[in-house]
Amino acid sequence: MRIIFIHGMFMTSTCWDRWLSFFKDKGVAGQAPPWPEHDKSVQELNENVAANSGLAHLTFLKLIAHYESLIAKLPEKPVLVGHSVGGLVVQVLVNKGLAKAGVAIDSAPPAGVKSYKLSFLKSNFHVINPFVSAKKPYVMKLRKFRYAFANSMPPQEQEEAYRTYVVPESIRVPRELQKKAVIDFEKAHAPLLLIAGSADHIIPSSLNSKNFKRYEEGGAKGTKGAGSDSITEFKEFEDRSHTIIMQKGWEEVAGFVRDWVRKNGM
Repeated sequence: MRIIFIHGMFMTSTCWDRWLSFFKDKGVAGQAPPWPEHDKSVQELNENVAANSGLAHLTFLKLIAHYESLIAKLPEKPVLVGHSVGGLVVQVLVNKGLAKAGVAIDSAPPAGVKSYKLSFLKSNFHVINPFVSAKKPYVMKLRKFRYAFANSMPPQEQEEAYRTYVVPESIRVPRELQKKAVIDFEKAHAPLLLIAGSADHIIPSSLNSKNFKRYEEGGAKGTKGAGSDSITEFKEFEDRSHTIIMQKGWEEVAGFVRDWVRKNGM
């Protein structure tokens, strides 16, 4: 069994380093290929923002095509584990039949799944604000990271996580989601686990729950399609923010994912 870990926005694949070691120690091979334009160090990406025109033009559909190409080169379908927009990538690829199983952690919402919760709107204002240009990468400030990503972490750990993981990002990616990130909830699919953090501001647990229920219903009209017979599960972790994969207690989440994958992805 091979696991591919997919990071989210404003991160590089280094956010999965501890997970890769965790799964390796359990005898499970994994890899965390970076998004396009994310294959440099955090320091390099932060120092060369203006020069990185390729990053500014990255879109969600380019992201999907990138991982489709990687999977096509593998000898068998992998298990996919993704965080945030990476979680939505997992949902799309599972929907396309390209995974043995999938885990979507704090997944960004696919088309038609919406939230009007204040924390979601506040955290994503830079995406929906038409006065924010998409011609250059967006640089997230520490205060935004504290609120949107790391609100349940102590201040010192927030700063450390910000320095260690956060990079500029293309805001073309999230601006495509409500039109391009289409899921056929009635389609049969490989086992899929959705995970939420109860304290997540940017992707509230209630939004993850709406995402899950669309599978449970088997479609927007509540019809019981083939997808409703597929394995789809939901798990919420208490007091976890959007940094759930790296904040204190990440091992509990990784252990839960490992056990679920053993049961459903072997």
